[in-house]
Amino acid sequence: MSAIGALLRPRSVAVIGASADAGKMTGRPVGYLQKYGFDGDIWPVNPRVEAIAGLRCYPDVASLPGAPDAAIVLLGPDRAEAAVRDLAARGCQAAIVLASGYGEANEDGARKQQALKDAAGSMRLLGPNTIGLVNLTDGMMLSATGALEVGNLAVGRISVVSQSGGILGSLLSRAADRGIGFAKLVSTGNEADIDSSEMIAHLVEDEATDVIAVYMEGLRRPEVFKRAARRAAELGKPIVVYKVGRSDSGARAATSHTGALAGADRVYDALFRQYGVIRAESFTDLLDIPAALASGRRMKGDRVAILTSTGGAGTLLADNCGLAGIEVPMPDAVTTQRLATLLNEDPGAIGRNPVDVTLAGLRPDLFRGAIDALLESPSYDAAVVVIGSSALATPDIVAGAIVECQARSEKPVLAYVSPHAPHLVRLLNGQGIPAFATPESCATVLRALHRPALPPLVNAEAEDATVLAGLPAGNLNEAESKAIFARFGVPVTREAVAADAEGAAVAARELGGEVVLKVLSRAIAHKSDIGGVRVGLKPEEVSEACVTMLQRLREAGAPTPEGFLVQERIRGGVEMILGFHRDPQLGPVILLGSGGVAAELFQDTTLRLLPISRPDAEAMVEELKAARLLRGYRGAAPADIPALVDAVMAFAAMAVAAGERLQEAEINPLFVLPAGQGARAVDGLAVLR
Repeated sequence: MSAIGALLRPRSVAVIGASADAGKMTGRPVGYLQKYGFDGDIWPVNPRVEAIAGLRCYPDVASLPGAPDAAIVLLGPDRAEAAVRDLAARGCQAAIVLASGYGEANEDGARKQQALKDAAGSMRLLGPNTIGLVNLTDGMMLSATGALEVGNLAVGRISVVSQSGGILGSLLSRAADRGIGFAKLVSTGNEADIDSSEMIAHLVEDEATDVIAVYMEGLRRPEVFKRAARRAAELGKPIVVYKVGRSDSGARAATSHTGALAGADRVYDALFRQYGVIRAESFTDLLDIPAALASGRRMKGDRVAILTSTGGAGTLLADNCGLAGIEVPMPDAVTTQRLATLLNEDPGAIGRNPVDVTLAGLRPDLFRGAIDALLESPSYDAAVVVIGSSALATPDIVAGAIVECQARSEKPVLAYVSPHAPHLVRLLNGQGIPAFATPESCATVLRALHRPALPPLVNAEAEDATVLAGLPAGNLNEAESKAIFARFGVPVTREAVAADAEGAAVAARELGGEVVLKVLSRAIAHKSDIGGVRVGLKPEEVSEACVTMLQRLREAGAPTPEGFLVQERIRGGVEMILGFHRDPQLGPVILLGSGGVAAELFQDTTLRLLPISRPDAEAMVEELKAARLLRGYRGAAPADIPALVDAVMAFAAMAVAAGERLQEAEINPLFVLPAGQGARAVDGLAVLR
């Protein structure tokens, strides 16, 4: 058995610093182990007392009758380190340290946390600053959370990993109130050793776990998380994450537009999307979505039938489904006729969705028949039964009818309890019917039940040290940047570098037609902001434009440029931005969006972590509002979308090959020309370490 396995299912537990006073926090763990039926050995350690809760108490770790599988340390930071060292020397496999005042506090706390880790040696640590873990599957509690005072906690198929101990207790008590069962709940705290990713990876393989709910503040080891998420997808075990820290105020300052557009939280969005992780948008979702997924049922499409005995509530639910992108279509002709016969109504009156049975009364046979008709209809992928106030007097009849019908179908069946009736929600959840008190929750859950298949894993190509060889650190100028992009197949404009005004004029004549003139400078990232770009110049106008441009730069206090860039003028395309950003936590990210000078204003962008596949690139295009422009908006000619996808793939290959030295890169704008004419990188920037 692994150390984490021993921590979750120990045969012997040492409780270091246990108190004989069950009312104290340090007195709870022994009591909880006994209360919930732990049948292994419990060894309290406290030199001041001889017995605790009928168990022999040991003066120190060395006096224990054997090496415990797991231990819970209830001592403060000043004494916990010695206890951890003693446990490691005794051969304990894993220990939980509850105390706070470590890395979350200050630099001194961080030093104490490292010393704690060093003291553990090869013994695994959970915490510090954790509330511990709860294993309801096996009746094993290594926790001091007061939520365990509730009692009668339901055992279920959902496991929880939380980086906050308080959140673990909150979910446990909320679930108990709603009749939702858990398998395991683990608070990883400061993650001095065992982190949330490693715990998720372990629970993915747990036979008693079908769904994993995660309260996340951040990821210390994203690669471990990615592997765990992939494995979870293979096994059909959804991961639902509530990630805090959505504010863009935490995004780091960046040279390129891409860095500003790819805020840290949006990168997590991309991570979750690519690895099949469901993001909970609210704390309520972190309980609602797993509760529905634990049924094991999934929607094969996005069409839902609503059966209601209260018209207003049915309309409210239908409206929320529409907002969530869930279709509420009318029943097909066969289903309509079946319902009309059942309800003794005219088919023209009953052929609606929601299907309202208010006038027919809440008769069990009618209720069952209507649910069966909707579940057997090929028009629907799921059904929601709206329960009104009339069901309060006969809750067992309603619940029984839904349970009976659900057993005859593989489609998801949810219940929306319209009146305030916590007992009815609890009753339904306890019988395997996901029940919710708000229409918003129902709609959110339906969206989570309809998930696209996870795309195949993309293997990253090896880095190529020659890609950036000989180039200086910092910002490259536009010509240097675009030369790197072009090497990987990104199409760029025809252009020439000129050292002075005379050379620029010669280059313009050779290009022919109207040209674009730019200053060439490693020190000026956004040239148009300070007059460093002129568009639509004739060759004979270029020399004077160079002189004027240099004068403007001097007036603006800008550094002297290295020269000028003269390029062909591109017309008639859709302007896009294509960027690369190295997120400090999650690694390399690619961005695609509406480009040009208003890129940051419109915020029409989408992200993916690298490496990506061609289907990823195609999906990125479709996720943008600009996709309508690219397809041809209001009679405009369609743009060359395949060429855009080619450019995205080439740019992504460049970013992967360049490796860690490439910090940021950007093409803005990337002109996507009419269908069949390709795409062109008009401007470019790369930033090197």
